[in-house]
Amino acid sequence: MQLMEAVPDFELPATGTQRFQLSAMRGAPLVLYFYPKDATPGCTDEGLQFTGLHEQFRQLKCTVLGISRDSIASHERFKARMAFPFDLLSDTEEKACTLFGVMKQKNMYGKQVRGIERSTFVIDAEGRLRREWRGVSVPGHAQEVLDFVRSL
Repeated sequence: MQLMEAVPDFELPATGTQRFQLSAMRGAPLVLYFYPKDATPGCTDEGLQFTGLHEQFRQLKCTVLGISRDSIASHERFKARMAFPFDLLSDTEEKACTLFGVMKQKNMYGKQVRGIERSTFVIDAEGRLRREWRGVSVPGHAQEVLDFVRSL
């Protein structure tokens, strides 16, 4: 997917017994952040950074959503424990992960494992990809995303 290209529609289960559909989000900016695993240190920190800036994203009418391959049950526990004010999407079948190309071979404790490369995407009000960050380093990332959304 290229910048300024329309993102193909997709649907995933979301926390709160909801279904997320990309096409239903048109009309306002959207941040999708892909993270490797619920309740791990980096993923918790990233979620908390987006939580800390959530009101500022809301003032820009921007929705923030986290996506991983974890189950909805796992997401519900993670969201409740961390008091995330945004929903988490479950991509157990890797539909969105494939669409955005975030699945990578990673080295974990000396073993090659296939997993999500921490990545964030901003989709504009017309449904076009406006910015992407891949191989994200968590410190300061949510602020960088907010600053970009402000520039739209």
